[in-house]
Amino acid sequence: MAELDTSGGGKHKGGKVRSKKQSTRVDLTAMVDLAFLLITFFIMTTTLAKPKAMDLAMPDKDEKTKDQMDIAASRSMTILLGSDDKLEWYIGEPGKSAPTIDNFGPNGLRKTLIEKSKEVQQKTGKYMFVVIKPSDKSKYKNMVSTLDEINIANIQSYGIVDISAPEIELLKKDGLYNDNK
Repeated sequence: MAELDTSGGGKHKGGKVRSKKQSTRVDLTAMVDLAFLLITFFIMTTTLAKPKAMDLAMPDKDEKTKDQMDIAASRSMTILLGSDDKLEWYIGEPGKSAPTIDNFGPNGLRKTLIEKSKEVQQKTGKYMFVVIKPSDKSKYKNMVSTLDEINIANIQSYGIVDISAPEIELLKKDGLYNDNK
């Protein structure tokens, strides 16, 4: 607020009449408060607007990794990404356990990952390893959804591997390898 000092000295007898010296003072408290509020607002919004990405480390295509881990089949779950936003999964080696067709979402893949992870943890005392095998008929969003579901289910170990010919035949047999894109 602006303040005006109008207090003048008393009239002196016999003195000259002089003009009053008025001081003007602007109170900037409200302006400083507004500045700090704006600074706080912009700092907070830039912090919240930062893009979040999931870390994914992929091996080089040219190099054969010499430090490959051997994982027991009872600890591994293979997810085959098919067409029409569907997937097929099995535990262990192909052909030894019945494959199951599933979908994405909380009642599909997420529920399966959480249940099977707990089963593997109880049976073996170790964490489950998930192998993701996208087919050429699957969509990119299905791969992203699969990685999101793995992250939500708190699966620590997973890998992305090329799909094999017998697995493509399995998808064809179950109607998950269509040309509908």
